[in-house]
Amino acid sequence: MTNVKFAPDRGECQRLLGAVPQFADLPDALMAGLCESATLLRAETGRLLFREGDPAEHFLLVRHGCVEMLRFTCDGEERVFHLFREGQLIAEAAMFMPHGRYPMNARSQDSGEFFRLSRIALRKACEGHPPLAMRMLENLSLRLYRQVNEVDWLTASSASQRLAAYLLGLHRRQGECLNLPISQRQLATHLGIRPESLSRLLSDWQHAGRIQGRLRQWLLCDLTYLQELASPAVRSF
Repeated sequence: MTNVKFAPDRGECQRLLGAVPQFADLPDALMAGLCESATLLRAETGRLLFREGDPAEHFLLVRHGCVEMLRFTCDGEERVFHLFREGQLIAEAAMFMPHGRYPMNARSQDSGEFFRLSRIALRKACEGHPPLAMRMLENLSLRLYRQVNEVDWLTASSASQRLAAYLLGLHRRQGECLNLPISQRQLATHLGIRPESLSRLLSDWQHAGRIQGRLRQWLLCDLTYLQELASPAVRSF
């Protein structure tokens, strides 16, 4: 099914955008200007919202659903970098890239609705309201810092340490009963390990009583063991 654009409820768009920290408590006129040209995009499961290399003319605000940000490796495997859910912005950083293109693919993980906001409107808002530009810069700097930490962790850690850190991250968001948001094959690519190595790790931990489950449903049974494995990933700031 082709993505379809609809006339949005701009009041809802403005309220949802105002809940994003970078846009909280901004002047009403500025927020109205950002949402004035917004459209509502509806997409079915598996549809690409934009492709890597497409002109980056819009950023997205998730109204409903979940979006995978991914690239394809040289051997055709999918690498999912991040998931975006309701109330989160997608590709706002791409609005400031000098080459003017999306650096990744965005795919709807399930049926979803997304407000489509203008690159021109965002840049105009930042130029006319320096506090917004500073908030955007602070947010991008924090994300860059986290990416540096992640690269450092991926290159210095073992497969078991990376898996433990990933599961503990899910545990903080979901509790002990985990639902993997991506397939095991995608998870292996995300963690930089071979699918068979991931399968063997999960099997070994299950036999040792560290975890229980199968496919995407898992229960963490030995948090202490996983926390000790992942402890080098914990930073003081």
